[in-house]
Amino acid sequence: MSNASTAAPETMQWDSRARRMVVLYLPLACFLIILLFPFYWMAITAFKPDGELYDFATHNPFWITSPTLQHIRKLLFETAYPRWLMTTMGVSIGATIISLFASTLAAYAIQRLRFRGSQYVGLAIYLAYLVPSSILFIPLATIVVQLGLFDSPFALILVYPTFLIPFCTWLLIGYFKSIPYELEECALIDGATRLQILRQITLPLAVPGLISAGIFSFTLSWNEFIYALAFIQSSQNKTVPVAILTELVTGDVYQWGALMAGSLLGSLPVAIFYSFFVDYYVSSLTGAVKE
Repeated sequence: MSNASTAAPETMQWDSRARRMVVLYLPLACFLIILLFPFYWMAITAFKPDGELYDFATHNPFWITSPTLQHIRKLLFETAYPRWLMTTMGVSIGATIISLFASTLAAYAIQRLRFRGSQYVGLAIYLAYLVPSSILFIPLATIVVQLGLFDSPFALILVYPTFLIPFCTWLLIGYFKSIPYELEECALIDGATRLQILRQITLPLAVPGLISAGIFSFTLSWNEFIYALAFIQSSQNKTVPVAILTELVTGDVYQWGALMAGSLLGSLPVAIFYSFFVDYYVSSLTGAVKE
C-alpha cells in the first residue's frame, strides 16, 4: 500500500514534467531553431572559403572546415562598405531624432491637452502608418526632386519620418496615458507651465516609452529598402540594405560570401543598440508608472 502511495506522486511529477516538455520546451526549441537558423547560415557563409561554399559534395554545408576572412576583407577594403555603413548610421540617427521629437509633441498634445476631436486625430495618425510605402514613394519622389535632394542622404532623413512619426505617436499616446495625470495637475497648481511639465515630469517618466519608440524608429530606418532604392542613385550614397544587393550582384553572379558578410556586419549595430536598451524596452511593454 505504501509503495503504491509513493509511486503515485512520482508518476504525477513525471507526467507534469512530460507535459511541460511537450507544451513549453519543445515549441520553444522549434521556435528558436527556426528563428536563429538564418543568422547561423549567414554567419557560416560569411566565413566559408569559396571552395567550401560551392562544393556541397565534399564539404558539410552546415559547418566550416577552414574559416577565412577573405569575404570580410574584400567587403571592407575593395568596396565602399564603410561609407555605406556610415551613411546608414547617419540617416537612421537623424530620422530617429526627428521622429521622436515630433511624435513626443504630438502624443503629449493629443493625450494631455484634451482638445475637441483629439481621439479622432490620434486614430487618423495611426491610420496614416498603415498606408503602404509602395504607394507613397511616387508623390514623395516628386517632392524630393523639387527640393533638390535627389541622390542625397538628406532626402531619406526627411522622408523616413513620414512612416515613423505615426506609429511612434500612437505608441507614446498609450504610454502617456499610463502616467498619472495627478502629477501634472499638482505641477500646474504650483505654477509650472506645460513645457516645464513635459520636460521635467512627463519625459523622465516616459523614458522606457521613448526608448521603445527610438528602437522602433532606428530599426525601421536601418532596414528600409524602397525609399533608399528610389531616392539614392550614386554608389557612395547608398545605404547598406540597398548597396549590398545592387553592388555585390553583377548580372546573374551572386557574391554570396561578401553578401552574407555585409548582412552580418550590417546587423551588428542594431543588435548592439538593442542590447544596451533591452531593459527599458521590456519595461515599456509591461507598463509605465502605476498610480
